[in-house]
Amino acid sequence: MPTYQYTAIEASGKKVKGSIAAESAYAARRQLRLRSIHPSGVSEVSTQQGKAAFLSRTFTRTNKAQIVEFTRQMATLLNSGIKLTEALSVLIAQVTDTRFRHALTDIRDRVMSGESFADTLGDYPRYFDVIYVSMMRVGEVTGSLGGSLATVAGFMQKRQRVESKIVTAMVYPIILLLFCLGAVLILTTQVIPKIGEQIVRAGQELPLITQLMMNVSAVLTSWKIVIVLAVVATLLILLDRFFRTERGAYLRDKAILSLPLFGPLIKQRVAARFASTLSTLLGSGLAMADSLRVVSEVTGNVVMKKAVQTARERILSGADIATPLRDSGVISPAMAHMVTVGEKSGELESMLRHISEDLEASTDMVIERLSAAVEPVIIVFMAGVVGVIAYATIIPILKISSVQF
Repeated sequence: MPTYQYTAIEASGKKVKGSIAAESAYAARRQLRLRSIHPSGVSEVSTQQGKAAFLSRTFTRTNKAQIVEFTRQMATLLNSGIKLTEALSVLIAQVTDTRFRHALTDIRDRVMSGESFADTLGDYPRYFDVIYVSMMRVGEVTGSLGGSLATVAGFMQKRQRVESKIVTAMVYPIILLLFCLGAVLILTTQVIPKIGEQIVRAGQELPLITQLMMNVSAVLTSWKIVIVLAVVATLLILLDRFFRTERGAYLRDKAILSLPLFGPLIKQRVAARFASTLSTLLGSGLAMADSLRVVSEVTGNVVMKKAVQTARERILSGADIATPLRDSGVISPAMAHMVTVGEKSGELESMLRHISEDLEASTDMVIERLSAAVEPVIIVFMAGVVGVIAYATIIPILKISSVQF
């Protein structure tokens, strides 16, 4: 029988942690409720493979394609008239990922007991984010769960296509940089030291650039590299902790948006994601204030998040949303004006959809241009680095040869 770790709140309000054996996560929750303990989180831990499960959760990412496929098939089944629990049972039988299958089984069992489908999904944020859960909640209220699932599937597929284009554009430059780094390490740690030793034995003075390369090689091949790596690791940890603070995250994202080459691309991507997400949520029937709350949680940029939160506060007070978005600097004045027109005309959802489509088309063009520009720049950079090292290698050889001649 599987073992589940849980965090819960007792009747007295005290937070507790522990483990419990049960047939499923749903059964574990039910046992805890019978003890007057209200679980806030339940996760399975195999007694034989606890360590492996922990490592798997730590280093394995959720397969997004699997979630998209599940959502698309669920939409098809529900729109065909099949009941929710029956549709879940059908899909559970064909899911290959063990943890995802356990999650779906728990969701089905809890839905059968009368719980809300959206609430059960919310207990598995690893698979179903806040957008997913919010749209399912709207679908349950409006009786159009199949339509909401189809909308979410389309939205997720669209986002995946954009992300895959960005990843694809970065693959070749990263491979080039890794190749350059490998070549530099081999030349500095294997080639230059041997040549330097021969020059010293011959009684010749090392050229300045060769001496510098020898110093770098001495650091890379001695215990001093441990100190260098420790200092770098410490700085990265401190920087990461700073970026986890509210001010640090804000300064980081603001600096990213201000980058000379990639800043405009990232800014377009953030604005497109905002427009696409908000139009999707509004089109599903979610209220403006609730839609903005959801968008603020998934915008992916703290600067934009603050602007969206300000816009939500303005909406609740009866003002417009375009002004704080424009003031954030993330969206252009033209886009802010289009949002204002959409608000006044009552066609904000349609206007945002057109904005996201235009921005995504523009993003694709920028990505293609950056790929075409970055590749030759990296090649020239690699040639320069390798050329400097080659120069540091050849100069002393020529010097010895001229002396012997």
